Amino acid sequence: MDYRICSWDAQQAQAYSAELSEILCDCVAGGASVSFMAGLSLQRAQAFWQAVVQGLAAGERHLLVALEGAEARDGVHTHERVLGTVQLVTAMPDNQPHRADLAKMLVHRRARRQGIAAALLSAAEQRARELGKTCIVLDTETGGDAERLYARAGWTQAGQIPDFALKPDGRLCSTTLFYKLLAV
Repeated sequence: MDYRICSWDAQQAQAYSAELSEILCDCVAGGASVSFMAGLSLQRAQAFWQAVVQGLAAGERHLLVALEGAEARDGVHTHERVLGTVQLVTAMPDNQPHRADLAKMLVHRRARRQGIAAALLSAAEQRARELGKTCIVLDTETGGDAERLYARAGWTQAGQIPDFALKPDGRLCSTTLFYKLLAV
């Protein structure tokens, strides 16, 4: 699968909000513990992305996306389809200007196992360096594919919290906290 990773501003995220919402709904329907419960409505997902658009416009976060169909084929440009996203939250307290949170790593189920999440993660780390951030923090469901991805990418496990959140089906799940120190 051919794809590219790019950084989007508020206007670009707004233009693709329907596709972003569909990816969020797909991830939740697939059982991902990403703050939402089963039966997530498209309207609720769109409201989430509108809040992200506002955060982008305010400079409080950065959005990286994986796009398919970005290249011209036989001289005809195809529609760029969003395959995945990740956010870098940079709105931090005054005593943490060097830090960012990695949030909402989402890859559509049809696009998994293609290296997209690893590429998004690498791009987010690079973006953090460009912003002068030296510490990135995240949390993820314990025992999931994402936990293994972060460990393979050199993130350090800081600990686990049992019964931290609910999975979309209502079962409790633990979360693993990770951090990565970056050289700028």
